[in-house]
Amino acid sequence: MHGYVGSGKSAISQEVCTRSERQGRPVVSFFFFRNAGDRSKIWRLAPTLAHGMSVVVPETAPFVRAAATGEPGLNNFPVPSTSVAMQMQRLVYSPFKAATERSPVESLAGHPLLIVVDGLDECEDKEEIQDLIEGMLTFFDENPSIPLRVFITSRVEQHIQSHLDVPGVLLTNLVDHCSDDDIATFLDVLFESERRRNPVIRAYVREHGEWPAPQDKQKLVKHIGGSFIFASTVFKFIMGSAAENDSPTTPMDRLPLTLKMNPGLDELYAQTLARSQHLPHFLDIISTITHLEVALPTSGIAELLGISIYEVVNVLVNLQAIVQVPGTDDVPVTFFHTSLRDFLATQSRSGPFFAHPRQHVRLFLRCLQCELMHCQRGVGSLTNPGQRKPAATYALHYAEAHARRAEHLFESAESDHAIQLCHEALVLNPRAPELIHSLALVTLMRAGHGGTLVDLEEAISLNRKALEFRPFSHPNRSQSLRTLGNALMDRYERKGGMTDLEEAISLYHEDLKLQPSPPDDRSLSLNNLGLALRERYQRTGTATDIEEAIALFREALEPQPYPHPDRSESVNNLGLALWDRYRRTGAADDLEEAISLHLEALELRPCPHPERSLSLNNLGLTLWDRYRLTSTVTDLEEAISLHREALELRPSPHPNRSQSLSNLGNALGDRYNHTGAATDLEEAILLLREALELRPSPHSLRSLSLNNLGLALLDRYRLTGAVADLEETISLLREALELRPFPHLHRAWSLRSLVISLDQMHDASHTLPHLQEAILYCEELLASHYPVGHQCRLEILDRLAALLQKRSSATQPTEEDHTYVEKLKAEARQILNLRDDLGNKETR
Repeated sequence: MHGYVGSGKSAISQEVCTRSERQGRPVVSFFFFRNAGDRSKIWRLAPTLAHGMSVVVPETAPFVRAAATGEPGLNNFPVPSTSVAMQMQRLVYSPFKAATERSPVESLAGHPLLIVVDGLDECEDKEEIQDLIEGMLTFFDENPSIPLRVFITSRVEQHIQSHLDVPGVLLTNLVDHCSDDDIATFLDVLFESERRRNPVIRAYVREHGEWPAPQDKQKLVKHIGGSFIFASTVFKFIMGSAAENDSPTTPMDRLPLTLKMNPGLDELYAQTLARSQHLPHFLDIISTITHLEVALPTSGIAELLGISIYEVVNVLVNLQAIVQVPGTDDVPVTFFHTSLRDFLATQSRSGPFFAHPRQHVRLFLRCLQCELMHCQRGVGSLTNPGQRKPAATYALHYAEAHARRAEHLFESAESDHAIQLCHEALVLNPRAPELIHSLALVTLMRAGHGGTLVDLEEAISLNRKALEFRPFSHPNRSQSLRTLGNALMDRYERKGGMTDLEEAISLYHEDLKLQPSPPDDRSLSLNNLGLALRERYQRTGTATDIEEAIALFREALEPQPYPHPDRSESVNNLGLALWDRYRRTGAADDLEEAISLHLEALELRPCPHPERSLSLNNLGLTLWDRYRLTSTVTDLEEAISLHREALELRPSPHPNRSQSLSNLGNALGDRYNHTGAATDLEEAILLLREALELRPSPHSLRSLSLNNLGLALLDRYRLTGAVADLEETISLLREALELRPFPHLHRAWSLRSLVISLDQMHDASHTLPHLQEAILYCEELLASHYPVGHQCRLEILDRLAALLQKRSSATQPTEEDHTYVEKLKAEARQILNLRDDLGNKETR
């Protein structure tokens, strides 16, 4: 009987021995155990079995003693001078045969003697194992009717299985007899016993209902993957003592953490994989099996990789302890335990055996090549699905999936090659929906990775065409809706067209309606729509958009508890939306929650996580805002440190480098305002200039960079009095204002900055046009942005009154000007009086 580690082989061997003894059936056993001294040595086997046989079948004892004394070579331990086959023949087989031939053996009681040899793969003497098996088979060939049976358990090892795969030997694969239902039953028994014993669990069940919840138990069973050893380890962890440092306090707290545990098989995996590491195509084959969407047989793997079947088998034949290798070319190759896939996909664990995600790029290209070859076979192959080979069938259904998983890993030449293959195949089969979807996807990827606007326009056109092939009832329509929505969002980010944003929101809304389940797909749809609504809020300031976005992000986060792989993204999105709302309403609770969320996101994205720089940036921004709220300097210092680290992770030409340049520059500008350190201001100006250069028109954030650099130059003008800085400030702020037409959310900010700069220029040069321009902008602020009741209205009333008085001093004032100024001052006094009244009421 063979099976993978933890599948229960030794437990079955022990049960066989126990039941045999209980039923009066004679049984002797030897349990090999690696790294356990003599128990891993073959020379211990025959003497141990002979001694046990002498006890349970006393009639054999005289013959065993005679053999041991008559042949001294059998007793030269620990290194006998005879082979294990000879030891078994002299000490076990011959004495047993002699006893059964001499007279009826009463101790057998009508049953055969059973020899149990467990864990044969754990014996270190592989050549001796082959001799053992050959000697055993020879003995039974010569004595087919002898009342002796041998039960062997082992992991699948070529040096064992190849010798046992002969007539007369019954080979049983434990995988065929184990299932997730067995693990579920095992856990049910353990959990039920603990529920009766543990008062904390009983109290939890009374308050919350069944524990573990069915969906949690299902996840646990799937993660365990059929390993009883791992199941036992997991259960012990869940029920472990809470006295350990930093240990979650209850079993209910510890249960979610088990989904991140690995079964502790890394050493076995590495040792086994090393056997084939030197062979041609080893890493290609192993990486392919790791990253396949569904399992393929050896013939399908060979076809997909463009190699021979025997080359695939040659690599896998030595890996049968951890890989299920069927005896035929048409049965899928699978891993014995799901943890092997996790091991191979985690570089820190697998080292030289790491199945790099870039294998998805290779698989996508190979899928396209298989599809092209299928099309080249002629019309019959296109109309008859039965003519498709396994790899061509796989390519038809899963090429797109590999492209999506490799979205950020394509090199330019690979994108070009993929597009070429799609075009060649479409010439032969122009209405193949799968090819159109692949072409649309890879064209969009090229557009997003340094491609031209022409690529993006073509990608949008192709994705519209692809969507037509997936009507409302199509199971993959939601995927096409998302892809087209993403393409429109890309074009919006490049060109700023609101029509693209509105259409993307509409597509994401439809996608969400089609995604009631499963949770992962729905969370993706919730996040996409939330991000688009947040972007529209930033453009229009519509409060309902940011409220809906927050609700969507909260829903997306619910089915993603730690350690869900997508939790960091959902945490990040919710943190950003709450930060937006804080900046609108000033609610400190929103800011504190945003900081907490971004701290969690950063912890979930350690180096070298590709999104770490994003979390560094977002946490820096929220801490910077808390500094502005509370004047806590440590928040500002930490924000600067975070932005510096983010900038280091975004060297040129990183697409988000301008963001880090801008944020670090702004934070240094704030520190200059706090400390007066001119070096901070000079560094800030250099950083903000580089950010502006990376945001040429029509970049959607150009107006922000214009504004930031303008204000930094205004600070330097105030420090040095250099009028050239002030002139450049006004020029930059005017351009920013042009890019923020009404009702742009940040137009008011640009107006206020311009008013201040123009006022400064008038004071420096006494030029009336600058003063007049500032007055016009103040009037727009009062008329269109700061209505009665707005917190900023008082400031602008005072500033406009002061500007008008300056104009009166420079020109001949009119009665109308005087009345206008008095009206502004009266409204300002009214606001102040109202605030004083409110303050007195709060005091009383």
